[in-house]
Parts: sequence; C-alpha cells; structure tokens
Amino acid sequence: MELKFEKLLQPRTLNSSINVRNPIVMSPMTTFSGNPNGTVSEAELSYYKSRSKGVGIVITAATYVRPSGKGFLGQFASYNNSFLPGLKKLAQTIKGEGALAILQIFHGGRMAIPTEIPTGQTISASSVKPERPGAMTPREMSEAEIQDTIKAFGEASKLAIDAGFDGVEIHGANTYLLQQFFSPNSNLRKDVWGGSIEKRMAFPLAVISEVKQVIKENGRDNFIVGYRFSPEETENNGITLEDTLQFIEVLTNQGLSYLHSSIMDFWQSSMLDKSNTKPIICKILNQINGRVPFIGVGSIRTPEDAIIALNSGAEFISLGRELIMEPDWVSKVQNGNFLEIRTTLSKNSKKSLDIPDPLWNAIMNTPGWFPLSE
Repeated sequence: MELKFEKLLQPRTLNSSINVRNPIVMSPMTTFSGNPNGTVSEAELSYYKSRSKGVGIVITAATYVRPSGKGFLGQFASYNNSFLPGLKKLAQTIKGEGALAILQIFHGGRMAIPTEIPTGQTISASSVKPERPGAMTPREMSEAEIQDTIKAFGEASKLAIDAGFDGVEIHGANTYLLQQFFSPNSNLRKDVWGGSIEKRMAFPLAVISEVKQVIKENGRDNFIVGYRFSPEETENNGITLEDTLQFIEVLTNQGLSYLHSSIMDFWQSSMLDKSNTKPIICKILNQINGRVPFIGVGSIRTPEDAIIALNSGAEFISLGRELIMEPDWVSKVQNGNFLEIRTTLSKNSKKSLDIPDPLWNAIMNTPGWFPLSE
C-alpha cells in the first residue's frame, strides 16, 4: 500500500471556521519546569517556541484551576489573574510560530501532591484511596466544593481567553478529578454526582457546560473546547471501554470542538479484556462516527505511523515524546528528510533541544520512558 505523506501537511478546520495548518498536534506533557509561584518560566517559553514551529496545534501542559488541584512539581497554574502575564507570553510564543494555542485545564483531585496543596489534604468524589503505594486517602468533596470547582474551570477558561489562547482542553483523563467522578472505583456517591453511569457523567458534563457558558458570555463562539479521556482503568472496578463508549455517545452531543484520547499506543488492545486483541481505537472511532474531530495519540513515532493513524479515521495526530526528541519533526516531513527524524534522545542533546532542566532530569531518571542513546 502506497502512503501519501501530503496528508500530514494538509490543512484542517475546527469549529467549522478555524483553520489549522496541518493535523499534527503537540501533546500536553508536563514539564515540571514552571516557576515556584505557579507562573510560566522562561525555560518553558523557549521549550514551547522550538516545538511550535511546524505543528498545527500546541496543547500546553496541564494547568491547575484551584490550589487544591496541583498534581506535579513545577506545574504552572490558571486559577487567578496573577498568572495572566505568563500565560499571555506562552500564548504569544506558540501563536508567533504559526500554531494554534490550547491551554489544558485540570484538577488533580486525589492525585494532587499533598505537600504542594494548601491544606495538605487531597479531595475527590469519594473518600477512596488511590491504588498506589503511599497514596493519601482523599476527603469526599462537599456540594459547595463541587460547585466551586466547576466554577473554577470556567474562570480558567476566561483566563485563557484573556491570555489570547485559541481554546482550552478539559483534562478528563489519566485518573485526575474529572475521571475520578466518572469512575466507579473512585466515585461511591449516592447523590446527584454518583451512582448510575449517567450520574457519574454529571460532574464532567457540568464542567463542559460551565466552560461553554463562560465562552459564550465573553462573545467567543469560535473558541476551541476539547475534552481528553482515558478509555479504561486498570484499577479494581474501574472504567471499562463499554463505560467510555457510553460516555463518548454523550460527549459527541456537547458541542465540543474535538475529543482526544489518552493511551500509550494508538493500536493497543484492551488492558482489561485480554481475550480481545482488536485495537480499542476501532470501537472508539466507530462510536464517534465522524460527529466530532478526534485526536489520536500513542507511540506514533514516524511519518509512516502518523499516516496509518490518519487513514484509520483520526482527524489529528498528537505527538508527545516524539516532539521532545525531534522539535523539527514537521519541517523534516515537509522537506522529505524522513531519515533525519530523531527517534532516540541523545544524552548530550539537552541544550540543543531546548529541554528545561527539571524535565531533562525526570527523563534521565525514569528508565524506559524515552529511548536513550549516547
């Protein structure tokens, strides 16, 4: 089968009128490199600048919408106007290179770092401890806290508008707060926010509604709103693919700009049903059925991988580690220099690749995360 690589460079549209220069997306990845006060650092601006040159869209690392939601060391924040100057610089940096700038907004819930949040006590849908060594048991959120957190996602979206971003991505994946409400593992509530699968959808749907309302109030009908989800959980009594397919059916009717999966391998089969070796992406794309643009992700390393993923039905392809190793991925595709695309990370390349020290140290100290070379 002959692969037509022009498809990697063809423009796309979002919200029917927003032009995207190509289908390559920079995946949201934490840098651990924000300033101690939660603002964007100069090292991060340099890192994003070098990776915004060719891609169609840049989705930033997750920003926390309340102090109680901080999930990473060196994470930058989006919970009040003190963060506006840095976020403005970040949006300008990304857009100055021709890419669309999307701010990812999130709350860590029970996965927040106790020593990094004001009370030292994590919160979640229910008081259920994560199935991870040394994890804290969270306190169940009150109705007032739930309403405040919903409002916080709207306030962060207003901040993104004021900072000049083209949109926001609501982070409903990777076991963080929105997913904690959807998961039967972490949500044991008996009120309107838990119980049936429909009630477990209520919190993420309320967040989407609040974000869209804030955008409407600010006259930004062309503002992008994406939603990221994890198809399955490995936790006991966690989210199944069937749960997610039901959720996708509802999400496709929320007026979202796109849906974005979070999986390690675009072609992976079910983590829970080992008897089914078919890629779960087939069921996901079949459920979406072209109603909302889909961003596919996961071990898409080469132009060949990206083309095959696009041909499978994904409108956009999200690259993470690939753009850390190779900031010029798109320009090398444009010039036909496929063999020059780096697929390993040289231990001597930190400076030339504009990788901030904390991110570099995390990569070097996490065996197996990146393919390393001398």
